[in-house]
Amino acid sequence: MISLKDKIVLVTGASSGIGKATATQFAALGAHIIICARRNEKVLTLAEDLRKKFNVRTYAFQLDVRNQKEVEQSLNTLPAEWKNISILVNNAGLSRGLDNIQDAKIEDWDEMIDTNVKGLLYVTRAVLPGMVERNEGHIINIGSVAGHWMYAKGNVYAATKFAVNALSQGIKMDLLGTPIRVTSIDPGLVETEFSVVRFRGDEDRAKKVYEGLTPLTPDDIADSIVWAATRPAHMNVNNIILMATDQSAPTMVHRK
Repeated sequence: MISLKDKIVLVTGASSGIGKATATQFAALGAHIIICARRNEKVLTLAEDLRKKFNVRTYAFQLDVRNQKEVEQSLNTLPAEWKNISILVNNAGLSRGLDNIQDAKIEDWDEMIDTNVKGLLYVTRAVLPGMVERNEGHIINIGSVAGHWMYAKGNVYAATKFAVNALSQGIKMDLLGTPIRVTSIDPGLVETEFSVVRFRGDEDRAKKVYEGLTPLTPDDIADSIVWAATRPAHMNVNNIILMATDQSAPTMVHRK
């Protein structure tokens, strides 16, 4: 088992949900935490909380991963003591809408592709050369069961998660011969702000997604991320697919 103590971990999209839980679990194991998200106030508050609770160093800043210049500027100008990132958790991602492709809004497509695919690539491109130079590191991408099973009206969102699956495989191939590891964590239904974002603030509609079942929690996903990150150095966890017991496929759910 690899110790996380004093490792530097970068988590994107860390203002809530899976990202927040992941940063918290890494900090609990002694890692120093870099967190970023579009909601600056939330990551600044989280950074302060983690610093006080776990006595680790934290560094927080506002970042929209869709903006390549902003990503490059923010990560290339990290203070010297924060540059040696050991673990990158590409968590920033979202879904917009649940529409037939002929009825969907093109701006929804752009936001999902720019965040889930291009944003992941921008951050990875900024961080990975340093890992290669230091000959150590771990890229952990947050995918989805929608990257393995298509579902009706999930079209472009699922396509972005199929892309995350493919990119995770491709990055691992590109890193063959190095000790750098690559993992894709692909959850099913997790009760976070995901559905509120998908339905643009319609909380009643979002609640119905999780009614009558016991969904996964952000801590469940963070557990799997930390487990993958702490396996022995010779072991690469390529992929973890996890769902609630009440779920068998993206839209195949048992409700009580």
